[in-house]
This record gives sequence, C-alpha cells and structure tokens, in this order.
Amino acid sequence: MAELDFKNKKVLVLGWAKSGKAAAKRLVELGAQVTVANRDQIEEDADVKALKAAGVSFAENDQAESLAEDTDFVVKNPGIHYEQPLLEKAERLKIPILTEVAVALSTFTGRLIVVTGSNGKTTTTTLLGKMLQADPKQGKVVVAGNIGTPVCQVVGAMTKDDTLVLELSSFQLVGIPMIQPDIAVITNVFANHMDFHHTRTAYLAAKIHVTEDQRPDQVLILNGQGLDTPLIESKTAAQVLLFDDQDQAAYAHQSGDDLVFAGQTLMPFKDVKLVGQPNLENVLAATAAATVAGADPAGIIDVLKTFSGVKHRLEFLFKNQDVLYYNDSKATDIEATQAALSAFNQPVVWLAGGLDRGDDLSRLASDLKHVRQVIAFGETHDKVKALAESLNLPVTVVKSVEEAAPLAVQMAKPGEVVLFSPAAASWDQYPNFEIRGDAYEQALKNSLQIG
Repeated sequence: MAELDFKNKKVLVLGWAKSGKAAAKRLVELGAQVTVANRDQIEEDADVKALKAAGVSFAENDQAESLAEDTDFVVKNPGIHYEQPLLEKAERLKIPILTEVAVALSTFTGRLIVVTGSNGKTTTTTLLGKMLQADPKQGKVVVAGNIGTPVCQVVGAMTKDDTLVLELSSFQLVGIPMIQPDIAVITNVFANHMDFHHTRTAYLAAKIHVTEDQRPDQVLILNGQGLDTPLIESKTAAQVLLFDDQDQAAYAHQSGDDLVFAGQTLMPFKDVKLVGQPNLENVLAATAAATVAGADPAGIIDVLKTFSGVKHRLEFLFKNQDVLYYNDSKATDIEATQAALSAFNQPVVWLAGGLDRGDDLSRLASDLKHVRQVIAFGETHDKVKALAESLNLPVTVVKSVEEAAPLAVQMAKPGEVVLFSPAAASWDQYPNFEIRGDAYEQALKNSLQIG
C-alpha cells in the first residue's frame, strides 16, 4: 500500500453514507483536519455531535466545490461519479481522490487478502473468511469492504499478526493509489457498471489494479476460463494460480466430482452445500486462496459442507410442497442470471425484470432450456416477454415482485424450482437489490402462509 500521511492534512470527505462516516472517524484518529460534505442535509445524531466535538466541520453541499481549492485529499463515497464538478476540479488541481479503503490501508501492516470480480465476489469473500476463521492457527481474521463493513471501521484494532479479507468493487479500487495484497482473487470479469466507467477497458483496468503492483512473492488467483486472463497475467508480477473446473492442470480444478487443490483431492463437490456452476467457481476460488493462506483442510471441508450461501445470491429460501424457492435478487446483469439458470436441471418458473439499462436479453435464449414458465415485471418486462415468446414459453406480465411471487406459487408444480433472478438492477422500483429480495421473500411467505 502506498504510504499516505494524513496527519495535519486537510481532508474533504464527500458523501455521508457508511463509508463516509467511517472514513471521517478514522481520519480524526490519524490527526487529519476533516470537513464533510453531503448532497443531502446530515441529521445531527450522536456520531455527528461526537465528530464536531473532535473538530470535524460539516459543509453545505453547495460550498463543497470551493473547498476543493484548500484541501490536500478528497475521500469520496465509492458510488459518486467522477464527473461531479467538485471532483473534476480536484483532478484539475491534482488533488488525490481516494476512497475510504485507501485511508484504512494507509496504516494496516497485517496480511491482506483482496477479492474482486464482476460476479461471485461476496460469496467467495464470505467463504474465504469462514475458512480462515475456522482455523485457530490463522489468528484474528476480519472480513470487510464492499461486503458491508467499511474497512476504516475495523483496521484501528488490527495488528501486524492479523489477517484482513476484503471484498472490493471497481468503484473502491479506482480510489486506492497503490494496493499490494498478499493474496488477490479475481473471480471473473464481465462488462459492468458502464454508467460509471463508460468503457469496458476502464472497468477492466479498475479490476487489474488489484494486482498490477503486487510483488513476485505475492499471489494472484485467477479464473482460468476468463477471456481477459492472458491480459491480466501480463500485467502482474505476482505468482498466478488458476482455478478452472475444465483444466486438470490448474491449481484448483474439478476431477470427476472431486475438488482438487495443489494436486491434493479435498472432497467431492456433491458434498458441498452450495449448488450450481457459479458456486463451483466460487468454491474453487475461495478454497484456492484459503489453501495458499495455509488454512486447515478439515476446517475448509466443514465450511463447504455447512455454508448455505449469502443472502440474495442464489439463496435457497425453503421447500414447500416439493417446490424449491430461490432468491437471486443480486443477479443484476445477464451473466449472473445465466449462472443461476445453469444451476438447475429441474423445470423452472423464472421471475425476471427490473431497470432497463439497454441490455440485450436475447443473450439468455440458450440458457432457458429448463424454464417452463416466465413471469415478467419492471421496466424490462417487455424485453423479458419478447424473449419468452421467441422461445414459445408461456409468459405472464405483472407490475411488481410482490405480484410475481404469489403468482409463481400458484404456477409451480411439485419437483420444480421457483427462481427469482431478475437479470436487471432494482432501481426502477426498489432502492437496492436487498430490499427487492426481501420483498420477494416476504411476498412468498405471505402467499404460502409461512411465518
């Protein structure tokens, strides 16, 4: 990690979400002079009062641009676009624009493991964290980052003997000047977040940033099936280890049903609680990283046998009258839904729709071979309907997830799967995929009269 010294420096924190609050608190601890600016008015709660007492200033949003002329660093919320006038001004003035992860890592001296990728990074990060935590020899292991806990919130209590496992998004990575994980994992790379990065090249560069400054004594774990794998390999000095279920020579692979790591068979995939091809890749990536980190194989096996998945990510909800119900609200792009559909051989009632970002849903045509019934909703309902009709699949259009769920309960037959995998973002009707997923689950429970 590049050395960043915040002591007595003027730092403008832009955005008062979880990451902004955590960054402001950590910057105070590091001796910075902190000013916070937010688009909306900040409620004066206990945290704000404590920060004000510690000398933090809170500026109105319309004052923020002028503050850029008199600051040493800007620490922005990861989701704020760089086209904002304040950030454009900061770039012209060559003021470093950081994310809170850069602040956190500026003082971290322990072992750093970073997971990034387009899909699967939360499941992979969670699995990896649990595998390391299952081994007492690993010492203190903390999981943070894009997974939900700001890194600034946890690093203050960590030492050189501790391990920090981070899930980092492309938004977070572009705001870190230099990062050198002891182990980096790139799960996969698909074109994503074009509204933020504008080009696939820029998006890929953000992902590659996790490894481009790694040293030869560090490790990059990479998807052997990725189209960009040769390019990524050419950009790193780290030792590259591939996970690839189709390549018997890969560091992590599948031989028959057996999962093999570093030439040693660990267990059959049928004994892993997670299901489907996407989770096979997540398991290979996480276990490869855990193996490199020296985790106890017995602990790894126990985690794989018991871990049922991360909420909203091909999450098994329940079985009712021999129908399996899955919540994959996190499937906000076509690739994620392709992965979800590939997980099942049973007939599927597929619920899909959401924000229209111009994606070509016809790319899903070859993935619907097990779909028996389609329920479409949201802005993309017409595209989902057209896709279903092009394949002569029965399709029903409803307004919302709350209407789609009970209809799926009515339509599903014993032995089938009800799969909520929208292939679209949630923002046409819901603030985020979590709230959308919760709405789906609650609507199912209401319809099935499950408490």
